[in-house]
Amino acid sequence: MTDGATLDAPLQTKGMVRIAGGTFRMGSDRHYAEEAPSHQVGVDAFWIDETPVTNRQFRAFVEATGHVTFAEITPDPKDYPGALPHMLRAGSLMFDPPMHPVDLREWSQWWTFKFGATWRKPYGSGSSIKGLDDHPVVHVAYRDAEAYAAWAGKSLPTEAEWEFAAWGGREGAEFAWGDELMPEGRHMANIWQGNFPNENTKDDGWARTSPVRTYPPNGYGLYDMIGNVWEWTSDFWSTRHQGDAPKACCVPQNPRGGPEAESYDPRQPTIRIPRRVLKGGSHLCAPSYCRRYRPAARHAEDVDTSTSHVGFRCVVRG
Repeated sequence: MTDGATLDAPLQTKGMVRIAGGTFRMGSDRHYAEEAPSHQVGVDAFWIDETPVTNRQFRAFVEATGHVTFAEITPDPKDYPGALPHMLRAGSLMFDPPMHPVDLREWSQWWTFKFGATWRKPYGSGSSIKGLDDHPVVHVAYRDAEAYAAWAGKSLPTEAEWEFAAWGGREGAEFAWGDELMPEGRHMANIWQGNFPNENTKDDGWARTSPVRTYPPNGYGLYDMIGNVWEWTSDFWSTRHQGDAPKACCVPQNPRGGPEAESYDPRQPTIRIPRRVLKGGSHLCAPSYCRRYRPAARHAEDVDTSTSHVGFRCVVRG
């Protein structure tokens, strides 16, 4: 369903692929509860970045605009009632693998808030992105991704647009490339190998992010739609999808997520921070833990949160 570049394509679509649009079954009834129910929706034509935004691209944005990312700003105590004063420092969440097996219900066993971790210093103070120009940018909160998109004359994709593009014309398959995780033993995406979170065998050669275009593109010529880094979408989080429209004539076109008020985390009733939908899984998704390396998979993320495994890509509609 790709049309390729045309003479009247918008100037900002360099490095993008045009998706012709159409209808598809969004979500899944076979996996996690938040992916259900599978339902038919339609999307109009749009352009989407071939790859996640890279460190090289994000650096150009920062140099042109002077943008300061959320991870580089000291938090305002008024926004985080009850927070420990010593934790109100600039930084970002970073994956920090334990040395031994842990309870997989306790994500705090492998995540730490790292003071000084930013897109420029992905592993904290003393680290850098030297040699990582072609890796996806990480430690970007939602507002950072949104600011980049606006600067580039683009937008962040809706969940429906993102998922339609990720299928690459293979709607209904288990994965974006077919029904086998590793066809003929070939790695198709940067995901975790070994026992998560303490053992990474790195069979694919990568412990963290990998350069974009390392793995084969999907049927639309898009890279890293699955694995490497989770990607922001513009939809507010909802715990379930809406079901099929009651009449076949009424397939929702260009659907959006639920209302902002319903996206708040019920586990933190005193903190009213919206959550958006992440898509695609990351290099931390493992068969033994997080089987979200599929187009239908989805995850909630607070808009003020940046991490070492979340990035984004952009779209241009029309």
